Parts: sequence; structure tokens; C-alpha cells
Amino acid sequence: MSKGITSKEEDYSQWYNDIVLKADLAEHSSVRGCMVIKPYGYSIWEKMQAVLDQKFKDTGHSNAYFPLFIPKSYFSKEASHVDGFATECAVVTHYRLKNDGNGNIIVDEDAKLEEELIVRPTSETIIWNTYRGWIESYRDLPILVNQWANVVRWEMRTRLFLRTAEFLWQEGHTAHATSQEAIEETERMLDVYADFAENWMGLPVVKGKKTPTERFAGALDTYCIEALMQDGKALQAGTSHFLGQNFAKAFDVKFTSKEGKLEHVWATSWGVSTRLIGALIMAHSDDSGLVLPPKLAPIQVVIVPVYKDAEDLQNTRNYVDTLIVELKKMGVSVKFDDRESQRPGFKFAEYELKGVPIRLAIGARDMQNGTVELARRDTKEKFTVPQEGLANYIENLLEEIQNNIYKKASDYRAAHITEANSYEEFKQLLDGKAGFISAHWDGTAETEKRIKDETKATIRCIPLDNKLEDGFCILTGKPSIQRVLFARAY
Repeated sequence: MSKGITSKEEDYSQWYNDIVLKADLAEHSSVRGCMVIKPYGYSIWEKMQAVLDQKFKDTGHSNAYFPLFIPKSYFSKEASHVDGFATECAVVTHYRLKNDGNGNIIVDEDAKLEEELIVRPTSETIIWNTYRGWIESYRDLPILVNQWANVVRWEMRTRLFLRTAEFLWQEGHTAHATSQEAIEETERMLDVYADFAENWMGLPVVKGKKTPTERFAGALDTYCIEALMQDGKALQAGTSHFLGQNFAKAFDVKFTSKEGKLEHVWATSWGVSTRLIGALIMAHSDDSGLVLPPKLAPIQVVIVPVYKDAEDLQNTRNYVDTLIVELKKMGVSVKFDDRESQRPGFKFAEYELKGVPIRLAIGARDMQNGTVELARRDTKEKFTVPQEGLANYIENLLEEIQNNIYKKASDYRAAHITEANSYEEFKQLLDGKAGFISAHWDGTAETEKRIKDETKATIRCIPLDNKLEDGFCILTGKPSIQRVLFARAY
């Protein structure tokens, strides 16, 4: 099987695209800026979805669904929100097509909508308009709702999984009686995302707050998890927003408090998207293809028989049938690939490309010796192990692989968080080592913008575990009380 994957050292962007396409994760669709998520790619998303969905339910949330179309007037009710999304909105203006008499299908000009509809870029407005009818008293609070949906943001420059005009995500929208409850919810969901990223994706993240200019449109505070990819660029892997009372005021959502006072509700929203698949690819994979953490791998173990005749294959199958039962009891997903149309070497290359964590090869000699050949995808090690106790061995090895993938990413990040104490040093690091750069900033939007314009680096976050220290802004020399994390980013 010819992989044809560009080396990531040679061209990181092409390397990424090669893996997405050749590992059968996704492809460009005939609709500009949109992608087709192929079955193998979607199965990774389903694994992510299942874990996150359970985490949301464990923290008291329920799923609901709201309309894809949002009346244009809803956006004008929250000024900063409409400003934040105005340039990315797809707008529906008509509701009917017709034949022009020459065999062409055209828009029926007589079927113009009285009010244009925005194709959902995010759902705060439609949901808070709905919540107005759900909330009257403090007894109706909190509302803890999540939605799994697609959204449309009309991106001009797209990249599969990372930035497409339409993508899949979940968006949580909660309503609370007090600001403290809403802030606690915002922080709780950030912790859920960080736990998922680190313990399922094998992806170390920095938890932090965005600067005012980087906040979600309409939020008082945006919390985020930031991850580092293997090219030294950052990727925002999830956000959780404290919306204050902005949307409650915009849509007149009030409740009667325990004290009998009429007050506006406090709000949060939070979400992650299919860009997590992009993060998974870029954080762990190599020039041979995908490297998947076992907890999110659609196939955790693949078994390839190596045989000369039907008798060899049947002997192997008799053993494998029992092994598969044992592994499935342990919750391990396993595939026995006995396709006659492809040779073992082709299969080995295919499953390496697709990032299957463990590959077993079993031939006639293995059956005689009571052994199997085992290959680890994360380290590319191959070794012979006994068939006796193999299921337990695999169960432990999957955990070891999961931990090793996290450690590798963590070690990379640790080696790529560097302090800069001058603007020259800052620029040299960006163009050389890259990664996160910890530096002092004077706290002004003007300085933040100038650094971004001159270097293409943004303040990724102000880490939540930051230690306060006196210093001076790398650009202006003005006093600063803490360092922030800069990086070039996706």
C-alpha cells in the first residue's frame, strides 16, 4: 500500500492534509468550504461524542435541539454578538425555486421572506428567545441544556476539520439565578473539557482566560483550553463562556427571586467541535500516518492472519474467535481482517496509516509455538508474545500506549514553553523554536493588536494557574503583573 504522505518536517500543512485524505477521515465536498466526514473519521467523532455526552449528563445536563434558522432580528438584540458574527453569516432570503421556462431552475422572486433567516452560526439568540417562555421563577432554574448540532460560519480559507464553512459541534447553554452559579458552571465545563483532552485525547492543555479582545462575542469572560501542535502552533481546543446577563437583558428573560424581586437571569455557553479531530491528528501523528490514543481509536486491536491455505486460516480463526470474545468482554474493540483480496503487507500498512494502536499478526508457525507477533503503533516496536494470557496483556498495553502518547505530547509542550523578556527575543523565538511564549504584556488592546499585526502571534490565554510577578511589557516597557501565553495559532 503506497502511503504517499509528505514528511511533516518538509511541509507540515501538506502532511496534515495527506493524513486526513489518505487515512480516509474526510474529503472536500462539491460544496465550497464544506467537507464530507467519511465513516472512519466519523467513527472517531462518535467516540468523542459518546464520552463527552456522558460527561455532560454526569454533570446534570440534558440534550435538546433548537432550530437551524434564526430570524435576523434576533442578532440585532445583542450588539457585540452581531458584530462578532456578521461577516460569517449565511442568509436565507427566499423559500421557493421555479423553472424559468428554458429548463433552468431559478429563485422565485415572488417568494421573498418577510424577514431573512440566518443559518445558525451559534445558538445563543434562538435559545435565549426560547428560554423567555421557560423561566418565570427561581424554581425554574437552573436550566442545564446541551445541543449536538451543525453550525455554519462562512469561512473564506478552509482546512479539513480545522476550519470549514459547516462543522459539527456541541453547544451547552445554561441559565442560573446568580452570577456565582454561572461562573461555577463556566469553570466546571472547562474542567470537563480539560479532563477529556488530557485523559481521552492524550492532549495536554493549558486552562486560561481569553483577553477582552479575544472573548466570545457577547461574553463577559471566555475560558479556554489551549493545546500545542507538533509544528509549534497553538490550537484552541474548547471554550466556556460566562455571558453575564447580556442575553437575558437582550431577550428580556427575567425570574422572580426567592425574595420576590424580578431579576435578569445569568447565562453560560460552552462548546467543542470536530476540530478536535484535527487536534488529535496534529498532536500525535507521524510520517507513517495517524497515531490514535486507544481510548478514541475506532479499532483498538487488529488481527491479521498470515496463512498459506484454508487449513492454516481455519486454525488461526479458531484461536482468534476465542481471543475476540475475551477482548470484547474487556471492552476492547477488535477487528479480524481475513480479506483474501489483500496481502498481509498491504493490511499492515493500511492499519499503520489509520493509527490502530495494536496489530497482531498470526501465522502457522505462531500457532505451533503458541505465540503472536505484536506491533505497537505509537513506538513502531514489534515483538513476539505468548498467546497465553494475551487478552490481559493487551488490556494493560492499551493503557500503557495511552499514557505514552500523552507523555510524548506533554514532553513536547514542556520543551516548547519559553519565557521571553524582550521584543527581539520574542520574535526570534517565534521564528525559531515556536511553541508557547510566556511574556509580560501591559494589558492594553493596542499593544495586543500591534504584536499580532507585526508577528501574527496572539495571546492564547492568561493561564488560570498564573503566578503574579512584577515585570515589564515586552513591547512598551510598561509595568505588568503577570506573564501571558503567546503563540501563532490555527
